[in-house]
Amino acid sequence: MTSDDERFLRRAVELARQAGASGERPFGSLLVGADGTVLAEDHNTVVSDSDITAHPELKLARWAARELAPETAAVTTMFTSCQPCPMCATAISRSGLGRVVYALSAEQFEQVKPVTPAPPPVRYEGPALFDEARRPIDDYY
Repeated sequence: MTSDDERFLRRAVELARQAGASGERPFGSLLVGADGTVLAEDHNTVVSDSDITAHPELKLARWAARELAPETAAVTTMFTSCQPCPMCATAISRSGLGRVVYALSAEQFEQVKPVTPAPPPVRYEGPALFDEARRPIDDYY
């Protein structure tokens, strides 16, 4: 990790602090181009947006996929205050970003956050209707 990496990671932590101070969940992220330019930054807005997916990592991954050429995304680094959750990690992967640097690991986060009850498990059923369900896929590809 370079001194620039540490500087950008500190900015992500500051964005998280600002989010927490404003009543949001305390997470922040930024995207930095290969030349060290901050391309975009955001913080968690789950509370104000009433949107369980409004994580900064997901919002920035979506922005990168929409706004950056693939070759630019591939050399872009996301700095984030906490290790991305599985939802965000999938979006980051799909967006083509080249690197993620995070401050807290998921395990460290679990150690410091207040204990909250886990939601009940979701029951999944399937697969079903294979022949019907594959038609739109076959037609597309």
